[in-house]
Amino acid sequence: MAGNNEREEREKVVSKLPSWLRQDLKVRAAELRMDIQDAVEAGIRAWLTAKTPPAEVDTSGAESFSTWLPPGLYDDDFKPACASRGVSYVQGLAQAVSLWLDSNPSPRAAVRQVPRRKVVGNQKGGVGKTAVSAGIAAAYAESGENVLVVDYDPQGHLTNQLGVSPIIAGEDSLARHMSGEPLGHIRDLVVRLDGFGGRLHVLPACADGFLLDVKLSQVRAREAALERALAPLEDDYDVIIIDCPPSLGLAMDAGLYYGRRRDGERPRSSGVLIPVQAEDSSADAFGMLMEQIADLQDDLQIQIDHLGIVVNLYDARRGFIATSSLSNWEKLGDPPVVAVIPDLKEQREAVRKHQPLLAYAPKSEQAAVMRELAKEIA
Repeated sequence: MAGNNEREEREKVVSKLPSWLRQDLKVRAAELRMDIQDAVEAGIRAWLTAKTPPAEVDTSGAESFSTWLPPGLYDDDFKPACASRGVSYVQGLAQAVSLWLDSNPSPRAAVRQVPRRKVVGNQKGGVGKTAVSAGIAAAYAESGENVLVVDYDPQGHLTNQLGVSPIIAGEDSLARHMSGEPLGHIRDLVVRLDGFGGRLHVLPACADGFLLDVKLSQVRAREAALERALAPLEDDYDVIIIDCPPSLGLAMDAGLYYGRRRDGERPRSSGVLIPVQAEDSSADAFGMLMEQIADLQDDLQIQIDHLGIVVNLYDARRGFIATSSLSNWEKLGDPPVVAVIPDLKEQREAVRKHQPLLAYAPKSEQAAVMRELAKEIA
């Protein structure tokens, strides 16, 4: 980092950058062990000498950004160049930072790694599987990772919540790929969401998923059907999140198998995350899911790591039922409670607006919990 003496030889520059681009800059500079000011300086110098105009950058929602640059670089060189190119200072700076990022790829890109697979499941509906799946997916994307969140539930709540059109029954779908009846490449089904630097992608739901258990009963090695379907996409992502249906059927077996620990994989980098609520019916459903996981491990001789329990929509004002249920979840110990998400209005508003929570209310308490949860189970 720059010391005081170095900064005395520079001048402070205050401009704006979109939050996703600022986060990319911060992460990449840290990966390359560079000071952010040096990265910005290099980007501006490359932008000034670029022979072809860089592509326009989406700067909507840009927020204040400050750094330290050599005297004259910003006012004497950069600003006149922006004027001659007909772009705003904010757009020019965004282009310069993007140019630096493109010229300085992440060192992680050179290493082939298996994507971490987070399977979000519970046999009981309405406990918040979709909210948790969308929340941690956005948190990982916000931190600089490429993320695919799969709407594995034919009801399509995740698809609808994120403002994506569901796949029409009869067209190509995840269920078709799992049952050996694809109509195209599965990559063609993936939708990129706006924001988050283009790193958050969704595989939408299709109503034909309601028949998936029947179709899987006729497929060989059906437990691996989801893994076979998603294998062509794995090189594209750092994290893949599966928003499971409220089911204990064959489709859920395939989802749990997908989250198993693969050979050489770090413990708990993949596994099952279980949202519950602080009430008795969640405990009943939890017990059934744990039995299914145990049976699958015994039958197939695999290891499915428990990433933890998420107590969702918690409100202590509901009295003894809520507080005692939370206490009972915490006493389990294994799997541990890794997050308690409060019952606040922002999540419901985000659903109504068809936006990810971290885009609609990035500074809300629920958004903060999602970020901490993503770190906890990283």
